[in-house]
Amino acid sequence: MAGNMSNTAVPISSSLSKLQSLNGLFAIYKKEGPTSADVLNALKEALLKEAGVQNPNPRKRKKQSLKMGHGGTLDSGASGVLVVGVGNGTKMLSTMLAGSKKYVAVGELGKATDTLDATGSVILEKDFGHITRIDFEEKLKSFTGDIMQVPPLYSALKKDGQRLSVLLKKGHKVEAKPARPVTVYNLTLQEFKPPLFTLDIECGGGFYVRSLVDDLGKALSSCAHVKELIRTKQGQFTLEEHALQEGQWTLEHILCALQPCKESDQGVDCSNLSEADT
Repeated sequence: MAGNMSNTAVPISSSLSKLQSLNGLFAIYKKEGPTSADVLNALKEALLKEAGVQNPNPRKRKKQSLKMGHGGTLDSGASGVLVVGVGNGTKMLSTMLAGSKKYVAVGELGKATDTLDATGSVILEKDFGHITRIDFEEKLKSFTGDIMQVPPLYSALKKDGQRLSVLLKKGHKVEAKPARPVTVYNLTLQEFKPPLFTLDIECGGGFYVRSLVDDLGKALSSCAHVKELIRTKQGQFTLEEHALQEGQWTLEHILCALQPCKESDQGVDCSNLSEADT
């Protein structure tokens, strides 16, 4: 996990100017619960406070003294790798959206929800006793490769400038987006203990694990929803090696983790950070 470092700490400048000079990409760990935007704002607030900014408000973009964004939204109920761009690194985030991603998903057979995951309300229950592991693995074959997928209604996709999930929560009627091409590089069943099952997924950009699990349930003459979702890899960043935990959201750790836009002198000796900071 990112942050396995020695026990000798050496102070490093954490001034606002140093923070504002950063350009590149790094990864943080998003926990289950908050939205990706909430997590990014918490990160910016922590860094601005460390840099000495009084009462920072990361949500006020026009007055923001730190240019930062994330690539590849994780649902509030999901956890794992969230790639962050800082400075000119924000221009590289579109590449992260299109790159390969890996997930571990725990699904539950027999129950469908309006959001296609455990945060929603159950809208359908069906028997799943007829489904065997062999049946399940056979169905996975039809969801591997280049496939067509309908995005969930509850998603970050937008209509008239507003997210579909926000419109639905406001009571607006929302039509499903048309099916679109997505790519699934690898899809394997790791565990099958009905009603629960665990999938390992490697996919391309624009893919929704919630839609996959919902479609799988239907294909098996039942229904299903995502109970737990963890993103373990996004582009070159992995959960085990690169994702900074909340306790590591400091300028010093980011300097060590940063993948710069181009060669620069932003790197530091990461062997000097202490375990207490991890």
